[in-house]
Amino acid sequence: MDNASLEITNKNNRLFLVFAGELTLYNISKLQTKIETLNLDQSEEVILDFSKVTFFDTASALMVYNLQERTSQSHIEFQIVSAGKDITDMIKLIKMHKDKTEAIKRLKKKSYLEMLAQLLYSKYLGFLSFMAFFGELFINTISYIGRVKHIRYKEILFEINENGIKAISIISITSFLIGLVVAYQSAYQLKLYGANIFIVETLGLSILRELAPLITAIVIAGRSGSAFTAQIGAMKITQEIDAMRTMGFEPYKFLVIPRVIALMIIMPILIFIADIMGMLGGMLIAYKDLDISTTLFIDRFSDVIAAKHFFIGIFKGPFFAFLIAVIGIYRGLGVKDDTQSIGINTKKSVVESIFAVIMCDALFSIIFTNLGI
Repeated sequence: MDNASLEITNKNNRLFLVFAGELTLYNISKLQTKIETLNLDQSEEVILDFSKVTFFDTASALMVYNLQERTSQSHIEFQIVSAGKDITDMIKLIKMHKDKTEAIKRLKKKSYLEMLAQLLYSKYLGFLSFMAFFGELFINTISYIGRVKHIRYKEILFEINENGIKAISIISITSFLIGLVVAYQSAYQLKLYGANIFIVETLGLSILRELAPLITAIVIAGRSGSAFTAQIGAMKITQEIDAMRTMGFEPYKFLVIPRVIALMIIMPILIFIADIMGMLGGMLIAYKDLDISTTLFIDRFSDVIAAKHFFIGIFKGPFFAFLIAVIGIYRGLGVKDDTQSIGINTKKSVVESIFAVIMCDALFSIIFTNLGI
């Protein structure tokens, strides 16, 4: 029944609000709107009279609490008169609940030091989880290789085709363009000093030792590493991995190890192709801009570029492949039971794989330089 009413009077800067009828959630909105439009700046005291109220619920108590907070902020005195025990208890209950809620919010606010500590602790837990995964992978790999007849050659060849053979085109184009750009930028500087022929040393050392392995690894990280995460993550969401374990199949031997072995086999081959395409791109610019014939370029290349530079680049391939495959698979196994988690972990796998490859390459550069290689 909608029989709630509000009478507003102002005497000697004292604002009287006299409520009557049933104050419930269903009929209090019009009274609340009337109260919110009041100008309290001209009043020194607000007095609420509930002597004519027949029913009072928590929504009404919340309205009173909000009005009291409003008057408190404006430094206006607030008073409740002719209120029964039920009304008083209801208002006290609302006030107590609000105070507890605000106290909880204040407790939830964390300091920067606490947030930093929690971030470091989460990274520490993530490191432990990765090391546990790495240990289990190592144990299963030893068992896998120790039983030659159990090696899944078909799966390994399938992954070589998917992550190696089908990647040749993008690797070739990318490496060719990199060789083109490096040669073009170097040619301008070499022309100034009449050292055109040194374009061969510049391209040979940079592409064979660093650029070809690094560019190949970055492309494979974005192509195959993300695919590993998405494929295994989708299998985890659809509970295919749990079904494999239920049927007695070890997921590491069927899903993890074949992918790692396949990528470690195909990566040196892809780097070799990247070497050829990068040098072809550089040779094209040397011929067009520096008037260095193909025959002169190849003769100079065989004279000044030692074979060790080629083998150093090839040597890095299996290490890069191992990092990309392990990180991609680990992130796939870490997917939660929602599709958003696949996107998050795929992004993490690509970023972490590229970072790990660059760190590994920097480590190799330091080691080979100190060894004089």
